[in-house]
Amino acid sequence: MVKPTLSFSIRKARHADAALLPDIERSAAQAFRNIPSLAWIADDEPISEKRHEACIAAETCWVAVDETGNPVAFLSTRREGVRMHIMEMSVVECMQGNGIGAALLETLAVWAEKNHLTAITLTTFCDVPWNAPFYARKGFVVLAGNELDNGLKAILEEESRHGFLHGSRCAMQRLVGRKRA
Repeated sequence: MVKPTLSFSIRKARHADAALLPDIERSAAQAFRNIPSLAWIADDEPISEKRHEACIAAETCWVAVDETGNPVAFLSTRREGVRMHIMEMSVVECMQGNGIGAALLETLAVWAEKNHLTAITLTTFCDVPWNAPFYARKGFVVLAGNELDNGLKAILEEESRHGFLHGSRCAMQRLVGRKRA
């Protein structure tokens, strides 16, 4: 059976979107129920509305909206010097696998290049198919321990304190202006 093409567009997030983003993250996290050791993530607290509001105010949050204008995905980032760091990207569970995440990443890459930034970074699960392997296909590379700056080290340490197994997460980077293969 052929998967239907879904219609969506991407725009900067608006103040009114902040209240909707935690529910999108909760929906996206349901995919972790299929991985017994990570199923707890499906019940974990999402990023707060207040943190999303800060990203929206800084104009570093984008949403994908369906044909009716309802947000179905988001990408929340923060600027860290000459790079952008992805705090969270989530797509509602029923819309995953339709290119929405890839489109959000490309939107960020174009924006970062226009704003003269050098890289985009994130932390993610090393072995979850829709995490590091997905980002690798989008031009991100895993950073080795000696390539991590203090900020990325601190994020990985905080994630370990939050309950993620040490070594299960990695930091990745995509240089801005480099096209993915």
